[in-house]
Amino acid sequence: MAKARVIIKRRKAVRNIKKITKVMQMIASSRYVKALRRATGTKPYVKKIGELIASVSQSVKASGAEVDHPLLRERTSKSGKTAVLVVTSNRGLAGGYNGGVLRLAMVTIRDLEAQGKTPLVYVSGKKGIAYFKFLRRDMAGTYTNIGDNPKYQDVEVLAEQFMKDYTDGKIDGLKVVYQRFISAGQQKPGAVDILPLSSLAAETVTKEGAPKAATTLYDFSPEPTLLLKELIPAAVKASLFQAFIEAAVSEQIARMVAMKAATDNADKMGKQLTQEYNRARQSQITSELSELMGGVEALK
Repeated sequence: MAKARVIIKRRKAVRNIKKITKVMQMIASSRYVKALRRATGTKPYVKKIGELIASVSQSVKASGAEVDHPLLRERTSKSGKTAVLVVTSNRGLAGGYNGGVLRLAMVTIRDLEAQGKTPLVYVSGKKGIAYFKFLRRDMAGTYTNIGDNPKYQDVEVLAEQFMKDYTDGKIDGLKVVYQRFISAGQQKPGAVDILPLSSLAAETVTKEGAPKAATTLYDFSPEPTLLLKELIPAAVKASLFQAFIEAAVSEQIARMVAMKAATDNADKMGKQLTQEYNRARQSQITSELSELMGGVEALK
């Protein structure tokens, strides 16, 4: 009877866990729909603004003028420092979401060190912060206020900080390591160069289906310098914000898949424990019947 009681307690615990994982799966599914709407809604804007900057810059150069902006040009006097922003989650139970991002982050950091550069590591998310603390690696900045529902105002402050550091010569570039959202069924860790903006604009313009050279001459009002002065920082902020919302939707997908797998495993374990309980109860009943029959035979 003791074995049967233990099995009953285990089965009850498994059922409670199943309820929790099922609820977490439903919550992640609900958040995923909202995050997906944001990610797919802003992606065309970010892509187009990158194409516009590259196209306008080439058009201005074709007319004989020069576009001079600190966020577009490569550094002549380099500080040797590159900012690496690693985007992870504040909460766990998301499968291999954080593991893949952190592995790519370490590869990126080692590649920079192999090139003789000094990586300045900035980490968003409690899981990433705990990981780098475990490795005893210094972090230039940590952020836990953005979470799985990024707000543009929070990311804007972060983008302005990196743009100021780049303009002042404190860093030579900015790389963002995050979980890239490709489709609902495919997400991959990726490292994207945000600063200098010329790399981002070139990457956008040379994609399949985009023009490789500008053929349109523009008339500007106001003049190109003033126009690009507003447009270029907006592109940096939008690109960084896109990285955060893609990471957010990828996190919800990973959590949804992980919780579904946990719910299915709990269901299988519950069925297995039910079978074990039935066998233990059957064995107990057989033992009791044997004892009863033995007593009857002894009375004859």
